[in-house]
Amino acid sequence: MKLITGGVCAAKGFKAGGIHCGIRKNRTKKDLALLVSDVPCSAAALYTTNLVKGAPLTVTKAHLSDGIAQAVICNSGNANTCNADGIEIAEKMSDLAAKELGIKAEDMIVASTGVIGQPLCIDPIAQALPDLAKSLTDNGSDAAAEAIMTTDTIDKQVAVEFTLGGKVCRLGGIAKGSGMIHPNMATMLVFITTDAAIDSTLLHKALQNDISNTFNMLSIDGDTSTNDMVCILANGMAGNEKITEENEDYATFMKALNTVTVQLCKLVAGDGEGATKLLECIVSGANEKEIAKKVAKSVICSSLLKAAMFGADANWGRVLCAIGYAGADVDVTKIDVAFRSVKGTVEVCKNGAGIDFSEEKAKEVLLEKEIEILVALNSGSATACAWGCDLTYDYVKINGDYRT
Repeated sequence: MKLITGGVCAAKGFKAGGIHCGIRKNRTKKDLALLVSDVPCSAAALYTTNLVKGAPLTVTKAHLSDGIAQAVICNSGNANTCNADGIEIAEKMSDLAAKELGIKAEDMIVASTGVIGQPLCIDPIAQALPDLAKSLTDNGSDAAAEAIMTTDTIDKQVAVEFTLGGKVCRLGGIAKGSGMIHPNMATMLVFITTDAAIDSTLLHKALQNDISNTFNMLSIDGDTSTNDMVCILANGMAGNEKITEENEDYATFMKALNTVTVQLCKLVAGDGEGATKLLECIVSGANEKEIAKKVAKSVICSSLLKAAMFGADANWGRVLCAIGYAGADVDVTKIDVAFRSVKGTVEVCKNGAGIDFSEEKAKEVLLEKEIEILVALNSGSATACAWGCDLTYDYVKINGDYRT
């Protein structure tokens, strides 16, 4: 498993592009992305569990009912959510893009991100599509990744190379997400491509199994978005024997997918709105996997702990507090806690009670940009990880006037 460059264009047969079409007022910001495969793909997607859903999710879900897709169109700057004509606009986006690409409209995935409840005019999208289609290139992942950003400060791309049955395969993804991140199915917007050949039913299963330990373990602010979606396209152009059962090739594919999704989780968490630090809670010694996951997610979601990490304050009591209300069956008298960064490790709690430690050393450890919160439950062998960020003054500033 080797990390490579190329994002969603790393896999054979995929092209992407991104331009400014006029949805966003700032002309220096790209706001329309397009991704297309040379051939139809096995496809799968998962969507937000929020009852309020963006119109593009409804359209995409209908299009993917046959497990086939060939292209993705996504705009930023407007979520196309809670609009009376939202479905109509999403379908028009799909129809126009498909016509420009010369493919079936039902093979389009449609996505939108941005402000909720503001009408989305189709005109700038329609006018820009010819130029956007012309801009498509096999090194266009950068442009597409930029075009789906909202409050993100960096684009988010990861790709890997691996082997299936002697054939070199590639899998890559781009993501956007900085605020309103607390998924329960997928996350933000994530588009993944691969040239591996895999049955669409197994592709959906692989995606569903993976996100339970990756995107569903990610939280910035506790708000589950209305437009969250993760989708994956597999065009089979690597030439491997198609994966139709859960065999060794399926396990290798799962490892490649997980490598990409974990890295995307870290990129999103580290770029949380106003964030200065990436937090990773690593839980070990649980009786069951689900217990470890509950504990890790509870710790990473604690606003008090997130604020303490911003201030580089080794307030380990907030870790214990978050574990206590996680709803997990744990023995609090066995819990150990430590903080770790490139500056070292400082143990702060043993058997559920405080121990002497150097505040100076703790401050040094917690001033780093990447912090690991180590929780040992000492009751079993199950483990889990969750990702988040610190809570800063800038988070309030960004969201205080997000719409206006």
